[in-house]
Amino acid sequence: MTSSESSAGRFRVYLGMAFGVGKTYAMLQEATRRAARGTDVVVGFVETHGRPATAARLHGLAVVPPKPVVHRGALFAELDLDAILARRPELVLVDEIAHTNVPGSGRHEKRWQDVLELLDAGISVMSTLNSQHIESLAGTVEEITGTRVRERVPDAVLARADHIELVDSSPEELRRRMLRGDIYPADRIHLALTGFFRTENLTVLRELTERFLAGEADEDLLARLRRSPPGRAGGRAERVLVAVSDAPGTETLLRRAGRLAARLAADLYVVHVHPGEAHRNRRSARRAERLREIRQLADDLGGDWIEIEDGDPARAIMQAAAEHHATRIVLGSSRRSRWQHLLAGGSTVHRLTRLAGRAGVDVHITARPHDLGGTPCHLR
Repeated sequence: MTSSESSAGRFRVYLGMAFGVGKTYAMLQEATRRAARGTDVVVGFVETHGRPATAARLHGLAVVPPKPVVHRGALFAELDLDAILARRPELVLVDEIAHTNVPGSGRHEKRWQDVLELLDAGISVMSTLNSQHIESLAGTVEEITGTRVRERVPDAVLARADHIELVDSSPEELRRRMLRGDIYPADRIHLALTGFFRTENLTVLRELTERFLAGEADEDLLARLRRSPPGRAGGRAERVLVAVSDAPGTETLLRRAGRLAARLAADLYVVHVHPGEAHRNRRSARRAERLREIRQLADDLGGDWIEIEDGDPARAIMQAAAEHHATRIVLGSSRRSRWQHLLAGGSTVHRLTRLAGRAGVDVHITARPHDLGGTPCHLR
């Protein structure tokens, strides 16, 4: 190790699969803990994005005021590199290192270049980064999501890190936070959930992030993902279809199917079959409300809702599976007795299993817990 390397500051990066997983909050938590131990910590630049919980974490931390910059008639705030160098803290927080600096704000085009200068000056840095901005992953992310990644950080910058900490979230939890308004303002939520923040996109981003941190060879994964059309979760062949009804406990079945789809990075289709118009007219207000709740959960999980009018549920589900190229069907176990099965010529579950087997589609029959009082899609 050279003398310059030994005198360099330490570099810690909080890495997440996407915007909103909690990287800045985690960084501020650690900064508060270190400040309480006596470390000279300052905030160089932190973006709260208007989130009260994140802003509250700034309380008690010293701040080097950002540098005001006027560009094309608009006022911006940027990291004040020279002020931090003059202050010489032990540790400085620099959020969002993929950021491109406003022209005229300093001597560097990119914020990660500011970070490297701070490290070389012997000042330790804590930063945040989304994996989509890593140079070696950015092109693949563009192809997966159909979203251009303009700001990129060279892998060599991350190689300087003494520690990279993953700030993780399941795709479902991140989407729930989005729906609660914890990440974007209300007018941006729908566009985000149906675009970059689709469950399948987040699932692949999470896998890429974990593999990057594990140092695994990603060539096979990236090659497979690049064969996909934009925004289609890597174009994977797996597609999961789950049959649901308004019966109690259907949410459990739907969540299990959602977890299966997430593990496979597969599209999720949620199908509800009812016998016809007469059945719909007899449906109580409570049952109608139950279906609305289940449909909302399907949407939260990133599933596509399919409603079919057919007196033969097994046939209808198989037709839906064929139309959407499903590779797996998820069902709740039948509640009928063996005697009832014999009288009726077999349950819908059994019939559907036979039909799916002939079509080469895997069927996952979920054991019904005691609190499940009904059978999905009237599969009796």
